[in-house]
Amino acid sequence: MSELKTNKISTNDQNNVAIDNALGLKSYTTAGRNALTSVAGDMIYNSDDSKVQVYDGSSWVDLGAITQGASISVDYLVVGGGGGAGRNSVRGVGGGGAGATVNSYNYANEGTGGRTPKAQSTLSLYKNLRYNVGIGAGGAAQTGGNVPGFNGLGSYFHSIVAPGGGAGAHGNPNNGRASFGRSGACGGGSNHGPSNGTNTGYNGRGNEEYGYDGGGGHGGSNNWHGGGGGGTGGNGVSAVSGNAGDGGVGKAFTILSSSNATTASVGEVDSGNVYYGGGGGGAGYSNSSVSPGGLGGGGDGNISSAQQPANNGSANTGGGAGADAAGSATTPGAGGSGVVILRYPNSATINTTGLTSQTFTEGSDKVTVITAGTGQVYWE
Repeated sequence: MSELKTNKISTNDQNNVAIDNALGLKSYTTAGRNALTSVAGDMIYNSDDSKVQVYDGSSWVDLGAITQGASISVDYLVVGGGGGAGRNSVRGVGGGGAGATVNSYNYANEGTGGRTPKAQSTLSLYKNLRYNVGIGAGGAAQTGGNVPGFNGLGSYFHSIVAPGGGAGAHGNPNNGRASFGRSGACGGGSNHGPSNGTNTGYNGRGNEEYGYDGGGGHGGSNNWHGGGGGGTGGNGVSAVSGNAGDGGVGKAFTILSSSNATTASVGEVDSGNVYYGGGGGGAGYSNSSVSPGGLGGGGDGNISSAQQPANNGSANTGGGAGADAAGSATTPGAGGSGVVILRYPNSATINTTGLTSQTFTEGSDKVTVITAGTGQVYWE
């Protein structure tokens, strides 16, 4: 039980609290503070940091005015969550579209992959000031029958937002006209086309600033197949007779090395390059081979009747979900979550609250990889 100890209590005609001597807060080391069971509003003196700190309900923060410090140049890669796939047990199903990738590091040399994305500039931020960060979840796996998947959620850092990917279409048997691949940063794949065997135009549309369209579906008696989800580097592949469409390729970025990307479990490493934002593969009624997801974490589309597990987009890539095949008795995959990667001079030290992160040193820079949470970052 807490105790209040005092030498004297008396009235004060100024209608406030007056203390004759300095107020002495309980002093803790950082380790001792972290061992406390705290609630919002608790206040202590941190003897390691020489600061008064208050618990805000999720973390300890320094008490007092925040003074803007020196400017710091920060590059970023912000990746939104990938779209989920639709579900159907009879017809072709579309893969999920990838989440957007918004990058400033080495921007002039990264190429556009056929798109002309909005130019992104290095941010000039300030030490000590707090900047908001959020990691977008991938679109959830669809459990209902004959319904499209769920779009992915966007990720953000300060003023930079990367939207989520569009969901894949479900395989409604109404000649392919009742379901669309949903639009998003990258479009979801279409369901099967009309029974005349032609590709349908009902694929999801990608936002031209961020990504590409989903692939069209294929229709025909016992030959219904869905298109692949769009990627950040290319369209989802349209289905053909006997096979669903592959997911669209993502884009490779150099803000984080391939070795550190592997350590942090972000992106998809291929031949020394790190890709993000691959589209999910489609699935169909009678396909006998997997429809691969795009480089950048896209989930594979299942083989028909193969009893395969769901093929999720890979976590922290923004990859779209792979679709389930007819008769496979599985649910489709969920989209891969997004990620925020920050690069800044190694003379600065980053702090995070409410976020899961790792920091690496690359050359004269530090690179912080944020893989989960909603919170804030600041530099000292």
